[in-house]
Amino acid sequence: MSMRIPRGGRRAAALALALAGAVVITGAVGVTIARGNAGNATAGNATAGNATAGNATAGNATAGNATAGNATAGNATAGNATAGGIHKIKHVVVIMQENRSFDNYFGTYPGANGIPMKNGVPTVCNVNPKNKVCVKPYHDRTAVDLGGPHTATDLGAQVDGGKMDNFINRIQGWQLNLYPSAPGCGDQFRPVCTGGQPPDVMGYHTRSDLPNYWSYADNFVLHDRMFAPVSSYSLPTHLYMVSGWSAVCSKSNVVASCRNNIAAFNVILPTGAGKRVPTPNYAWTDLTYLLNKGKVSWKYYVADGTGPYCSNNPVNGSTCITTAQTSAKGTPQLWNVLPYFTTVQSNHQLGNIQTLDHFYADARGGHLPAVSWINPDAATSEHPAARLTTGQTYVTGLINALMKSRD
Repeated sequence: MSMRIPRGGRRAAALALALAGAVVITGAVGVTIARGNAGNATAGNATAGNATAGNATAGNATAGNATAGNATAGNATAGNATAGGIHKIKHVVVIMQENRSFDNYFGTYPGANGIPMKNGVPTVCNVNPKNKVCVKPYHDRTAVDLGGPHTATDLGAQVDGGKMDNFINRIQGWQLNLYPSAPGCGDQFRPVCTGGQPPDVMGYHTRSDLPNYWSYADNFVLHDRMFAPVSSYSLPTHLYMVSGWSAVCSKSNVVASCRNNIAAFNVILPTGAGKRVPTPNYAWTDLTYLLNKGKVSWKYYVADGTGPYCSNNPVNGSTCITTAQTSAKGTPQLWNVLPYFTTVQSNHQLGNIQTLDHFYADARGGHLPAVSWINPDAATSEHPAARLTTGQTYVTGLINALMKSRD
């Protein structure tokens, strides 16, 4: 079934699954199914032909964030076993994936508000600046996409006031910024790099490519009007997911020094060891502060092998000397923001941030908290140029663990 909500910004590929007393928000993207900012997704959305589709670039995480906020509110009262409706929910689980739009994954799902079509043929296109051909959305059968840029500046240019006509134009030079790196060449303007196809920002996937995700859509709720709260890249999206805001703070742990910023790079990037960078300083209140205040249990799971990001032990805002943390191991810091929130540190709840092996153990043992977030590593994230089949297998494993849980 499809679920429509009011117009907003970028649409996220979002699925909501109700599993025996638990609500799972997972995203292709906006990764939730909850996904982060879907740069790659921009391809699918670009094809959407209306301003609201621009969210395509927001794919995932943001969707999960939006639903997570509401879900946790309901969860806070879930302890009342006699309550009805939403208060029957015992667990809310947000599975955060990366960079896929609604149109990229579900643009041709029957009955959904996806890619504009007439007689089965897309009615929209984007001009390829290299050969001046206007490229229509097409079925991308490859498992590795190269995607497109998704900073706040890029998103504004791509959406172009609602024209949705600059997605191919903005990918010039994007091959230099793939994460993880492309397994072969990364130039979308060379067909040899895109499986003989046009630039894959215009590609969409179907049931044959994503059978499990489409099966979830068949049996649960597919949100085709879920919108992202921020038009930017992964870091601001993850900050929104756990706090509803993205900012830069000029003073360590001083919330009054924080100012709205959706393009900030107050982050430790996986760029090699021995570099001196500022330690992230997220001084404002996050959702876990409210959960803790309401005595609602929570955990924030990250990929096995995550961290440490610094070889020293810096405080917020001071200098971090980077470790060899890479995209091939663990959750990168721009997808793992909660440890650097002042409220998490001051509430002595850093221990609630645990690796994925703890999630599986908690699910098996019936010890899941009321609210959970799950963040991937690069290989399982579905972020270009990760294999989307690897990500789908990973998400399916998470959902299977939840369905088998004793909770």
